[in-house]
Amino acid sequence: MVLPDISNPLFPALAQAIETAAERSGQGILIADSHADPGAQAEAVQRMIQRGADGIIIVPCRGTQVSDLPLPAVVIDSASTPGNCVCSDHQQGGKQALEHLQALGHRTFVLLGQSRRSSVQSDRIAGMQSALAAGSQAETCWLEDGIPDFADLARRGVTAIIATSDLHALTALTRLQGAGFSVPGDVSVIGFDDLSFSARITPGLTTLAQNMPEIAAAAIAHLSLQLENASLPAARLVPMELVVRSSTGPAPDFPSPKKPSPQQGDVTT
Repeated sequence: MVLPDISNPLFPALAQAIETAAERSGQGILIADSHADPGAQAEAVQRMIQRGADGIIIVPCRGTQVSDLPLPAVVIDSASTPGNCVCSDHQQGGKQALEHLQALGHRTFVLLGQSRRSSVQSDRIAGMQSALAAGSQAETCWLEDGIPDFADLARRGVTAIIATSDLHALTALTRLQGAGFSVPGDVSVIGFDDLSFSARITPGLTTLAQNMPEIAAAAIAHLSLQLENASLPAARLVPMELVVRSSTGPAPDFPSPKKPSPQQGDVTT
């Protein structure tokens, strides 16, 4: 298995799921890190081939494609990546994130990504944009262009930030808090991938979780079919799950639900 950046907590979680699925099939896994370098990715693949690997599972570096390998291969990236075999439904996840915030009354959004070259991030943002209702507006910011002034965005009326990774959501959340803004009182923040820290920070981060066991099982099954020279299924999209925590709440001007009037016999304090 070749990963793009083992320092990102998403990829050790994926590697662990792949290893568990492989063990259940009587297979073993060697893991290489390409350090987000296309040249290192190609070298890692060649090392695996030289070591006699029967097949390769690869999460490609941002902006790269993998094809014409001399052994069975599975690509895990996004639906828009040529050769992708299995992945989360990133567009569905983006749509779900924005719909969650619109239901809370938010209408002015910042969509925050790291790089335009990432198919995963672009798909997630495309899903967000597809869910914008009439009267809603969204500005897309890319961290590769520089870190936005989140406090200024909040002062200009942005009430919700959707980041394509929990790592980027954490940047927005901490900078807003450092500038004296309340999350979610003034601005709601939502991320992606349900990374290990997301439930432990304050407030807990609302996020879209990937179903790692299902992705891993599908990847191993796809590889096994190739090893058996069997017919292959179509690319698999695995739904993402919205995990609601405390970093999202009603928009500041969203009317609170009316409390029912006390009925006879009710005790009020």
